[in-house]
Amino acid sequence: MQAEPPAGIGGAATKSQVFAWGLWDWGSAAFNAVILTFVFSVYLTDAVGDDLPGTISATTWLSWALGIAGFFIAILAPITGQRFDASGKRKLSLAILTGITVLSMAGLYFVEDNYRYLWLGLVLLAIGSVIFELAGVPYNAMMRQVSTPENLGRVSGFGWAMGYFGGIVLLLLCYFGFIVGDGDTRGFLGLTTDGGMNIRMVALLAAVWFAVFAIPVFFKVPELPSPAVDPGASKAGFLDSYRVLWRDLRELWNVDRRTIWYLIASALFRDGLAGVFTFGAVLAVNVYGISAADVLLFGVAANVISAIGALVAGRFDDRIGPKQVITVSLASMIVVGAILIAVSGPVMFWIFGLALCLFVGPAQSSARTFLARITPPGREGQMFGLYATTGRAVSFLAPTLFGLFAWLFGADRAGIIGLLVVLGVGLAALSMVKAPEGDSAIPVNP
Repeated sequence: MQAEPPAGIGGAATKSQVFAWGLWDWGSAAFNAVILTFVFSVYLTDAVGDDLPGTISATTWLSWALGIAGFFIAILAPITGQRFDASGKRKLSLAILTGITVLSMAGLYFVEDNYRYLWLGLVLLAIGSVIFELAGVPYNAMMRQVSTPENLGRVSGFGWAMGYFGGIVLLLLCYFGFIVGDGDTRGFLGLTTDGGMNIRMVALLAAVWFAVFAIPVFFKVPELPSPAVDPGASKAGFLDSYRVLWRDLRELWNVDRRTIWYLIASALFRDGLAGVFTFGAVLAVNVYGISAADVLLFGVAANVISAIGALVAGRFDDRIGPKQVITVSLASMIVVGAILIAVSGPVMFWIFGLALCLFVGPAQSSARTFLARITPPGREGQMFGLYATTGRAVSFLAPTLFGLFAWLFGADRAGIIGLLVVLGVGLAALSMVKAPEGDSAIPVNP
């Protein structure tokens, strides 16, 4: 089979290469949306761990398991990204990490509706969370391989939109095919609920979904080694990798401190963006009176709006730069969030809640293009590893401040103030970071 011309660096990527890259995002929604957020984690806490003996609830055990997973992500992401860069094997690394994630998802099929299986579920979910986040490092680093400085924003926005739409389609398939209905059988497929079989089949479907849609990127996008920052980095031992990392960070601080400051600023506002989705459903039901049945519909609509926002903003990213897109998005979210504090009722939440989501996609998409535009060539994996690490380091802020303001004012509605504070601090920090010097900020490798 004849190889396609080099993508991104040294030549424009073909549309099929960009599409194949975006399909990984489409498939990865199986883990984020189905396993971690809406379906399997709920099954673990509400069904599997429902009659768990002892004083510690299944929800608490789940939060601890994910907290431990977050710790491992934080300490492993930067050095694994560093090694991906040095070895020039990003695609191979992505293939291995994706495969392990898929296997952990498929393993959830064996988690029956019995508290004795809770531990198996928690371990597999934690392992999947760690490996999935690590897989995102070479995936984001490959963005330069399927883009040029002129279309980086559009490519990133396309990837985010594919993730949103993939989650929507799979959630609807799972809901109508395996979950909807009452009694001993559920969904249009009439699967039994005995032993949680219908939800276990959802996990299996999610694993197959991710595996199938991840395959194209490995065939369509060529392995394109970046020049190694340190040829010995890939051979360094585990502890030595941190020494190399610290050396590189000191060098980066001396050469271009903007990258360090941006990692800090983006970690702050990205935590605020995550908080919007984390607490959106809680606010919809407890504050604005949306029925539990309609929350799924709102979630679908929110993902559609966010995807559209990411696609449209990608064009502005390429024209005016990512900093302007992020700034406008965050400022708009703060204004809309302030309005949400003052209004009440389902209709107002539908209007302004969706308006809020319109700016989430653009901020998320341009956040990674900003980093891609200022990252020195050959260090994409390392920088996106640090991107994951800094995000994890401050991931407590939005939940903590949401709870603090809700407690201080005695109302869940006041928790919105906490989210706006995090977004505002992130916006202020971003304002002090110099924007990329136009689209030429990405040096082209020879």
